[in-house]
Amino acid sequence: MSLLRSTAVFGSLTMVSRVLGLARDVVIAGVFGSSAATDAFFVAFKIPNFMRRLFAEGAFSQSFVPVLSEYRSQRDESSVRALVSRASGTLLVILLVLTIVAILGAEWLVSLFAPGFRGDPEQLALTADMLRITFPYLLFISLVACAQGVLNTYGRFGPPAFAPVLLNLTLIASAWWWAPLFDQPIRALAVGVFIAGILQLLLMLPFLHKVGMLTWPRWGWRDSGVRRILKLMLPAIFGSSVAQINLLMDTILASFLITGSISWLYYSDRLVEFPLGIFGVALGTVILPKLSAEHAQAAPARFSRTLDWALRWGLLIALPAAAGLAVMAGPILATLFHYGEFSDSDARAASLSLVAYSIGLLGFMMVKVLAPGYFSRQDMVSPVKFAAVSMLFNMVLSVSVVLSLRHTEIGHAGLALATGLAATVNASLLYTGLRRSGVYQPLDGWRRLLLQVLLATITMAAVLWLFAGDLDLWLQRGLAERLLALGFWLGLAGLIYVAMLWLLGLRPAALRERGGDADNPATR
Repeated sequence: MSLLRSTAVFGSLTMVSRVLGLARDVVIAGVFGSSAATDAFFVAFKIPNFMRRLFAEGAFSQSFVPVLSEYRSQRDESSVRALVSRASGTLLVILLVLTIVAILGAEWLVSLFAPGFRGDPEQLALTADMLRITFPYLLFISLVACAQGVLNTYGRFGPPAFAPVLLNLTLIASAWWWAPLFDQPIRALAVGVFIAGILQLLLMLPFLHKVGMLTWPRWGWRDSGVRRILKLMLPAIFGSSVAQINLLMDTILASFLITGSISWLYYSDRLVEFPLGIFGVALGTVILPKLSAEHAQAAPARFSRTLDWALRWGLLIALPAAAGLAVMAGPILATLFHYGEFSDSDARAASLSLVAYSIGLLGFMMVKVLAPGYFSRQDMVSPVKFAAVSMLFNMVLSVSVVLSLRHTEIGHAGLALATGLAATVNASLLYTGLRRSGVYQPLDGWRRLLLQVLLATITMAAVLWLFAGDLDLWLQRGLAERLLALGFWLGLAGLIYVAMLWLLGLRPAALRERGGDADNPATR
């Protein structure tokens, strides 16, 4: 299966998940609004979700896939099965211990992740109670990530991309149908998270069986392959997840800001995650096993071409997505969330942080594409160094925002801007490192492509800003009118962007995977 087709499969199924994710957030916003209880759930969900991205989809996947690809290229199937069995078993035991510790120390964890809650014992207790229910999600979803690594290595990208659909459907059911059954309705969402973890794991099993990799987990601490994975994980835990750590810092610092700040950041982050999850994560997921195989086969020319292809598509998607989110921040939020308890002021506040996050969307997406260029070569040290610089940058800016804007209505937007700028710094360092080492050599046509994308994006954004960007008008419309108008303007924006690219001379052939010898000057 080609890279483009694999990315399309993963991206299209992820789009289904993201659409349902937006529907989930619309339901949660309508049922619960932006309240202390909602803030409590978001923190209780963010903690295991953060650790999922840090350990499972982050460090573990990026360490496991290169080693697994190497085993598949150089060893027999029984060795691959043994590695899968021992890696999953070791991961299971470690996470089981971590889950037990987290449940016992739930209040301490909440105090660490949301220190602002310490001043409200009732909110702290509610968050801790829900965390005891949501934290086992980390155990289940980490095993899902292990299964995803196996399936991706075997070219099966569909099932892992579909799995999050089950989480979104379960949370929608929790908010609509189960919430009235609880004394504190918000607790239904925590139970939904727990159930969704089990459902996603069960979904993976038949597909693992189909590729011959459904094995019983076994403890394998002394296995050489497992030790290599664990050794690679230590730096990758930090280096691969700096964006998540920065977003977590937003939550911690936002707990010191005015009530609603955590929820505003959550809703705006969810919208930024929409294009990032569909395209950025899809590109990074698809190229990691391919880059790992090309590195194991000592094929540096093909390695560089694969990375170049992914960077072109990242630029093509990220710039218009960022511009569209920035210009249409208010209208999108009003259409999706301005119902029930989600007020006019909530829409205005969340739109500020969405604009701020969108400034860093290109950086977020390029990190997803560039980081596999290191992880596939089992180089975890370089990304750690770059991530440390980025995190320090973010910390300085974010703390300054809290100190200066703590009692204002724009403090949360300052946190979002700091996170976006930090992602841009991280991406710049990753790119520079690959270029200086000679691992990545850009092919011909980048200047022309950049000019084409910039001009098409500016044209699209100008039309949206002139005719569709006034939030006050959107707030006065009803649901049906908003939905029709949003669909029309976003559809028109896409047509304008594609038409401008065509008029400027961009053709599909320029974005296909390139064959031939990348060391031949004719291909550069």
